[in-house]
Amino acid sequence: MLLFSLRTYTYLPLRIFLLTIFFWLLLVAGLQAQIITVVDKTTEQPVALVNLISPDGKITATTNAKGKADISEFKAVNEINFSLVGYRTLTLAYAAVAQMNFTVALTPSSYSLNEVVVSASKFNEKREEVPQQIQVINARELKFMSQATTADVLAQTGNILVQKSQLGGGSPIIRGFEANKVLLVVDGVRMNNAIYRAGHLQNVITLDNAVLDRAEVVFGPGSVVYGSDALGGVMHFYTRNPILATTEKSKNIQVNAFSRYATAANEKTIHVDVNLGFRKIGFLSSFTYTNFSDLRQGKRRNKFNEANGLRTFYVQRVNNQDSIFRNANPNQLRPSGYRQYDILQKIKYQPSENISHLLNIQYSTTTDIPRFDRLTLLRNGKPRFAEWYYGPQKRLLTAYTLDKKGAGAFYDNSRLTAAYQHIAESRMDRDLNNVFRNNRLEAVDIYSFNWDFEKDTGKNEFRYGVEGNHNTVQSSAFKYNVNTSETSPLDTRYPDGGSTMSSVAAYITHAYEASPKFILHDGLRYSQVKLTANFKDKTFFPFPFDDVTQQNGALNGNLGLTFLPGKEWRLAGLVSSGFRAPNVDDLSKVFESVPGTVIVPNPNLKPEYTYNAELTLTKGFNQRVRVEGTGYYTWYRQAITTQPGAFNNETQINYNNQLSRVLTNVNAQKAYVYGFSGNLVADISAAVSLTSSLNYTFGRIQTDSTDYPLDHIPPVFGRTAVNLKLNKFQGEFFAQYNGAKALRHYNLLGEDNFAFATPTGMPAWYTLNLRTAYQVHKYIQLQAALENILDKHYRVFASTISAPGRNFSLTVRGSF
Repeated sequence: MLLFSLRTYTYLPLRIFLLTIFFWLLLVAGLQAQIITVVDKTTEQPVALVNLISPDGKITATTNAKGKADISEFKAVNEINFSLVGYRTLTLAYAAVAQMNFTVALTPSSYSLNEVVVSASKFNEKREEVPQQIQVINARELKFMSQATTADVLAQTGNILVQKSQLGGGSPIIRGFEANKVLLVVDGVRMNNAIYRAGHLQNVITLDNAVLDRAEVVFGPGSVVYGSDALGGVMHFYTRNPILATTEKSKNIQVNAFSRYATAANEKTIHVDVNLGFRKIGFLSSFTYTNFSDLRQGKRRNKFNEANGLRTFYVQRVNNQDSIFRNANPNQLRPSGYRQYDILQKIKYQPSENISHLLNIQYSTTTDIPRFDRLTLLRNGKPRFAEWYYGPQKRLLTAYTLDKKGAGAFYDNSRLTAAYQHIAESRMDRDLNNVFRNNRLEAVDIYSFNWDFEKDTGKNEFRYGVEGNHNTVQSSAFKYNVNTSETSPLDTRYPDGGSTMSSVAAYITHAYEASPKFILHDGLRYSQVKLTANFKDKTFFPFPFDDVTQQNGALNGNLGLTFLPGKEWRLAGLVSSGFRAPNVDDLSKVFESVPGTVIVPNPNLKPEYTYNAELTLTKGFNQRVRVEGTGYYTWYRQAITTQPGAFNNETQINYNNQLSRVLTNVNAQKAYVYGFSGNLVADISAAVSLTSSLNYTFGRIQTDSTDYPLDHIPPVFGRTAVNLKLNKFQGEFFAQYNGAKALRHYNLLGEDNFAFATPTGMPAWYTLNLRTAYQVHKYIQLQAALENILDKHYRVFASTISAPGRNFSLTVRGSF
């Protein structure tokens, strides 16, 4: 008994000590932060910037780059509201969150009431308050699309038609405007340069969609904010930025990679990007490689045009002789394949919350890209060309951006961007059985700066800035003997003495919130553009001038009103103007537009202008369905169009060994474009959503007699999709469709490529498509898609290469 008491006495202090430690651990655990993780329901990937708020709005939190947030303070409240643009709002009790092991999954939403856009004014604005029609493609949508090029991404929107002349191409058309009449911008730097042509461009493919954070498309004139070229609209692409760590001692390391294979062009793509973020400095590195083989077109043809698009032959050089071979598979478009490399490097330094520095380096290059349509042309029953290809298309961008925040007398936010771009393009062609290859090379250097400011004074918001651009163009050419390697002189595409194009501009925009229902928008911009071209060697073309100098000024403005009467109604009206100064390509190019015609310089070209009026009506239903319609009418004045002309009083000249009709660019007196765009977005249930779009455009050049078709005007087109979003899974079944374009609506002298149409024009077409994504593991996602399920043969309007046939693609993604 005594022994038992002694033992009890001996162990009692130990027990008290252990109990004390236990209670202290409980207390510390109670005081420790309770961390929640918010993920995407379909991908299980962390979602950043989710807003957590209590019912009374007094307690808030925001998820970090890893989707995590501290919700310790929410224990005392009944509910937590989770919200983020692009996701369904979710309200949960704290106890329910605990039962989920503090992991909450948000469902992506097709309907978003508070989406923020940047491109309308260069600073953040609520989309519903902006009078312009704007379409946003976010990072989640870009990832799910899994498209090979950015041109293909735009074609998937249902509101932009994309023309192609070769597999390595893609020329977006917005409201009947294309090429140098729409503006491309990347990370605040305009891509349009002095040699952007009026025909069809492929420069958009130099943007790597695998590293895009979002893309915004502003429909209609955007010259007040962006200056020259923004007649039909602006496409602004934003690449991802480095993500910094949240504390001094932590690091933010993220790795994303994917590999994709697609059957139609035997496409093989690999991509990897690495983010390394510290508290004040971060690095983002990205690399993408794509290999395209020859494209296979659809084999199910319109019974009235069964031979259309068949590739029955191809040319190869064997033993120093051009040989014509029969194509064993006429649906295999030989040659059309190429390879592309894209590199991005960003460095972000943020010494404080109010200042950040960003260095942005982008480089894109390709191998030779066959100009497929030219390789199909015949002369005297035989192929006209043995070779026709674009040389490597290179784009280098180096930009520095300074962002500064802080309430000052004249601004709250400012952004300075200084950039340098180098563009290299070349064209090589050789006639059948001709040993001389024509080589024409262009190099463009662009220096630019933008300094933009934002000031909020309550009901008034001012955004203003200055901009400068300077382009230098060097053009060279030579003939190359493929047998002996000898070279000889050749006429250049642009003036051989060099050309320059410079612009300076200042703008101001203003938004006045008269009440929560009425928001007035207005803006002005003045631009001054100067162009100089020097014609040094006149051996091939004895031009009656040695140089051309032009200086043009333009004043642009807009006035808009947004009316939000409530009950999810929205009415927006806008009148705006746009302008485009003639560039080096318009003014001084010698170019074979189509075989048998040649465009010669016109030093008397003047700027072209548009005056636009549009009205948008939007109606929402229970924050689940949105129906929107936009009607517009554009007066097009001094439109630069191609018309018959003369060179030294001759209407025909010899060019590229062929007697060719002389054409020249002129300012047509008047033209007009009008149209309608309709969009439907509906979240039918928590898992099913519906989207649909339809676009109609009509354009004419006004003449003294009968109005003549304006080129670049697409037929009616659109897209309808049904989406399914489940745990770990997302699926989409969609149809894309185009109406017919009758031959009588073609512009026979412009860029509609009527020679590649059928005898009745471009037939109507539609495709059925399916894509899916499944999160097989926290870090691994598998995507599979089947495009053009019915394997239909079709061509997009004005395209001179057929669209892909049935295309199965498989993508494996990893995020770590």
